[in-house]
Amino acid sequence: MLGSGIIKGMVETARNFFGSYVSRERLTTVQYPEQQLAPHENARTIPLLVYDGDMEHLRCTACGICEMECPAQCIYIVKDTVKKSDYLGRMQFQPRVFDIDISVCMACGICAEVCPFDSIMMDQVFALSTQNRFSGLLLHKEDLAKANGYFHAIHPSDAGDIDARRDEDKRKAEAKAKAAVAAKAAAAIKSSEASAKQVEVAA
Repeated sequence: MLGSGIIKGMVETARNFFGSYVSRERLTTVQYPEQQLAPHENARTIPLLVYDGDMEHLRCTACGICEMECPAQCIYIVKDTVKKSDYLGRMQFQPRVFDIDISVCMACGICAEVCPFDSIMMDQVFALSTQNRFSGLLLHKEDLAKANGYFHAIHPSDAGDIDARRDEDKRKAEAKAKAAVAAKAAAAIKSSEASAKQVEVAA
C-alpha cells in the first residue's frame, strides 16, 4: 500500500512516545548535557594516536600511509630526523608533525584500517565544537596522542587483541635474539677449539 512505510514509522514513534510514560525502557533520550549515555564500543568520531607509557613511545612511525589513503586529505605528517626504539627494539622514525583537520575529517576510519603499526585508532569524543573554526579545529600530535590505557577504556576488545599480538611479536623477537646470541657463543667456542687443535698439531 502506498505510504505504508510512513504509517509504520508514525506507529513506532507513537508507541515510544506513549510507552515512555509507563516504562523507562521506552525513554529514547536523556537530559543532555547533565546526563550522557556511554557510547557503544564500536562508536567512532575522530582519529587518535596511541602511545605506550609516554609520548616518547608513540607507535606512529610517520610512514605516511594514512595521509595517502585519507579520502578527505585532512592528515598532514612531517617525519622527524631522529629515530627512536620501538617495542621490539627496532629503531623507527616518529612524526615531528602530525596534524588532522577535524573540520574536514569524515570519521570514516580508513586511516585506522590501513595503519600497519596499530598506531592510529578512532576516538569516541564528540563535543568538538569551538568558537574558532580554523585553528581550533586543527588538532596537532599533542592533541591526538592518547595512552594505551585510554584506548583500552574505549575499545577494550580491539585493544586486548592488539596487545596480545604485540606481546607475541615481542616474545618471538626476544627468542630470536637469544638464539642469535647462543649461536654466536657456540661459534666462538667452536672457533677457539679449532684454534687449540691447530696449536696441538703444530706442536
